[in-house]
Amino acid sequence: MYQALYRKWRPQTFDQVVGQAHITETLKSQVRSGRLSHAYIFIGTRGTGKTTCARILARAVNCEHPVDGNPCGRCAACRGILDGSVLDVVELDAASNNGVDNVRALREEAVFSPAAVKKRVYIIDEVHMLSTPAFNALLKILEEPPEHLMFILATTELQKVPATILSRCQRHSFRRIEAGEISKYLRYIASREHFALSDEAADLIARMADGGVRDALSLLDQCSASETIDVDVVYSALGLAGNRRVVELLDKILRHDTAAVLRLFSAMWMDGKDPSTLLTELSGLMRDILMVHVAPKSAGELISGAYDAAALSGFAGRMTTEELLCAMDTVQSALSGLRTAGNPKTAAELCLVSLCDDTAGESLQQLRARISRLEEELARGAPVRPAYPQKYEETYEEEPELRCETDDEDDDDELDPAMFEEEQPEDIILKREAPPAVKAERAEAPVLGSWKEICEAAKPGLPMDLRVSLGDESRVRGGLEDGVLVIEALPGFLYDRFNRQDIQGKFADAARAVCGRELRVQLRPLQERETSRHSLDELKKFKEVQFL
Repeated sequence: MYQALYRKWRPQTFDQVVGQAHITETLKSQVRSGRLSHAYIFIGTRGTGKTTCARILARAVNCEHPVDGNPCGRCAACRGILDGSVLDVVELDAASNNGVDNVRALREEAVFSPAAVKKRVYIIDEVHMLSTPAFNALLKILEEPPEHLMFILATTELQKVPATILSRCQRHSFRRIEAGEISKYLRYIASREHFALSDEAADLIARMADGGVRDALSLLDQCSASETIDVDVVYSALGLAGNRRVVELLDKILRHDTAAVLRLFSAMWMDGKDPSTLLTELSGLMRDILMVHVAPKSAGELISGAYDAAALSGFAGRMTTEELLCAMDTVQSALSGLRTAGNPKTAAELCLVSLCDDTAGESLQQLRARISRLEEELARGAPVRPAYPQKYEETYEEEPELRCETDDEDDDDELDPAMFEEEQPEDIILKREAPPAVKAERAEAPVLGSWKEICEAAKPGLPMDLRVSLGDESRVRGGLEDGVLVIEALPGFLYDRFNRQDIQGKFADAARAVCGRELRVQLRPLQERETSRHSLDELKKFKEVQFL
């Protein structure tokens, strides 16, 4: 019968354990010297070797002929523990045996001497799942155990284990295994199993395993159906082909192609992609790009491995750190809102539209992202364009008219020599008047259009409250002054509503459509009309009128 790779290649000695030498050497030394603790607790993430080392330690302390701290694997004790015929080594799953009654039964059995081996060993996996009464029942026997008794506890969540339990155990922390070690181990197993595994595929599987050898072997087992295991086979077998579409989606976002982004999202939606999963993958991609951006030398150890390194480097060159942080914050906010959103698809679409239009938001983080982009463009020598087109007009200055001033009535009189004395002004400015033809060319065409026409053109894109306020001149007024669209709004909440970049942009677009030219928008507080004050003063003269 076929056996899964992670079971077939489970280490049988401490020397076969991958990537945990700081623990295995300590345990081997304790077995050699006989200075063993009565209770151990192994801590670490899944697939790093906690249960494996617990089983090896249980055999090593009972082995009749240990070899340098390792179980020999040939004596009756080692063979009996391996095949389960020795009942003195008990392995419990605390997830399904977490009640106080289970621990009490264990405590009653533990006092009996072992029947076939030297030590009775209890391996309790996922010990953090025990209830509080169960921990209390376990505490007493951990504090004063019989000489023949040993406990080996294993957990992935140390914070859930009471301190009273931890203080009575020897603690060993299992670390995540580096991708390079896992990749080397996968190539060794592939050679023994006669798999055609490429180095790139081994590296990809190692990165996807997230530091766990068991996960890596399970992924390799899943890909072993193909004759040749390359990167494409790994992507297809592990369902990572969708990651390439996420890369394509981010590329279109950076191109600000909103229509293409929405079309691609719609296609992924029709293929069964969940909006929450899509945004999670997009956030993971941005996280990998951020790691490449801020730590390029150690990025190989920090990235998740789900995306191509060349694609990550390309994205890192197109986005600043501030832009990445702002985009990730936008995605994370959308993810948190999906839980309560009535329509998750619409919420995801709004998030994607916000990512495409980097000028839509006005938060501090979004402003920092825009500033960082401008700084980078300036550093590259990009020209800075004004927000509105500037007109550079030639200046003509008048030339001084040189003539002798004489009195027509006294033509025959003698001229005064003082009249011809040359004056020496400090500054002589020569000005000449522009020719009439040039003046005609430089003259601006009159602005066509009115405030009412601009309001009608802008209304479809404005919120309802602003559309209503445009019809009330006591709250909002406007007009054209020297090529400037002036909007006067009542100070307070209404003024703040108009004092937004997107709202003023709507009026600028409407003015361009109505007047046929660019107009600068200027917002002013609405001043109270003088006629209103005079009217009130006149009304005060009448005794019948009372002012509250």
